[in-house]
Amino acid sequence: MQADYELLIFDWDGTLADSIGRIVEAVKLAADSYGWARCDDTAIRGIIGLALPEAIRTLYPESSDEEVIAFRAHYADHYMAMDAEPSPLFPGVVESLEAFRAQGYRLAVATGKARRGLDRVLLAHGWEDYFDITRAADETLSKPHPLMLEQILAHCDVAPSKALMVGDSAFDLLMARNAGMDSVAVGYGAMALSELREHAPRLEIDSFSQLGVWLNEQRA
Repeated sequence: MQADYELLIFDWDGTLADSIGRIVEAVKLAADSYGWARCDDTAIRGIIGLALPEAIRTLYPESSDEEVIAFRAHYADHYMAMDAEPSPLFPGVVESLEAFRAQGYRLAVATGKARRGLDRVLLAHGWEDYFDITRAADETLSKPHPLMLEQILAHCDVAPSKALMVGDSAFDLLMARNAGMDSVAVGYGAMALSELREHAPRLEIDSFSQLGVWLNEQRA
């Protein structure tokens, strides 16, 4: 069944920006700084998309609230040092987003980043006012709770059936399903398509440009 989407909502890390490697390394360095054992890459990639406190508690379930706060500070220090020049956008992102805007789509971001981090990268790309709305993890509930998407839908006055969530983690796809929205699984980010497929995305893509091709087919 075809859907005439009006609103496209994008995760940031691993969907628009090639930042997964930096996140994984920053978590490892934070563990070193705090004296905790390093988690392996697979475990760390598996928490990307969650708000940072929830991600830390998932990796280190015995951690106290105070330890989560301290670990988060170490992570922020290491990530900021690596992100002095923001992670590059994936190939095709800029051109595709421009095309979507020209075609009349409304655009939004729903990210596990904190507001401060999101604002920093938006500024670096000259996108402070590019999206209709952006929502960050520290100003709403963490994925996969649907509140982030519900706030975006309310702001844009768009029904869930007219919106599409594009993301690279199971949390993105679960959040979309919890909000009654269709989703697109991105296979070049944090999680493999084989892990995302069980969440029944409408589309699976291996490059960002494939999204525009599919959307044009839906409108034909």
